[in-house]
Amino acid sequence: MSLDRLLLTLGFVVFWVVMVAAMYWGWKGRARRQADRVGALPAAPDDLGAQLIAPSSGLYVGSTMAPSWQDRIAVGDIGHRATCDLSRYEKGVLLERDGASAIWIPQESIRAIRTERGLAGKVMSKDGVLVIRWELPTGTEIDTGFRGDDKSVYPAWVNGENA
Repeated sequence: MSLDRLLLTLGFVVFWVVMVAAMYWGWKGRARRQADRVGALPAAPDDLGAQLIAPSSGLYVGSTMAPSWQDRIAVGDIGHRATCDLSRYEKGVLLERDGASAIWIPQESIRAIRTERGLAGKVMSKDGVLVIRWELPTGTEIDTGFRGDDKSVYPAWVNGENA
């Protein structure tokens, strides 16, 4: 192996490390800037009430600052995509994520439930993502996205949003 090739390879490795570090610093900076707007997420109550919609498996796509579908939230682990089960109860919506904390959306915080083409940088076919717009305890509205394994459950969510 020639010295030129070795230096070129080393240059690409250094470039790659710098780019990964820049992405990490950017993500941490975003989390710091959003911390006050997001605050602490609500905890699920001990009694969720009667189950209105059975759990659906799928992918938690992420949450964004409303109304922007690309301004992904980086605070805590709410920015981490994960497989999850989404279910609806009398007192709210529960996203039970694998490898991450559960997300509880109180019924009184829900502003709208709709389908979208994409959210948080994840773009799919028309009506591919179920999006729940809700208000955090800080007063900030966010959109939380779920891509179901079975999209035939979406109408029950959209039509029953005031259940």
